[in-house]
Amino acid sequence: MTNGMIAIMLGVSLLIGLLGLIAFLWGLRSGQFDDEKKFTQGLLMDGVDELNDAYKNDLKTKE
Repeated sequence: MTNGMIAIMLGVSLLIGLLGLIAFLWGLRSGQFDDEKKFTQGLLMDGVDELNDAYKNDLKTKE
């Protein structure tokens, strides 16, 4: 590889990394990762059968 090719690859890699960092920071600032009510609402949305299956699976793993 030539030095020019390595410089181009390094520049493109840094650009992609910077874009990923910007997207991550945007997600943090806009609240994309805040899911405080996930577990409470998830419990309300689950049916009785799913909850019973989860309970049985939990008992099996404890044995």
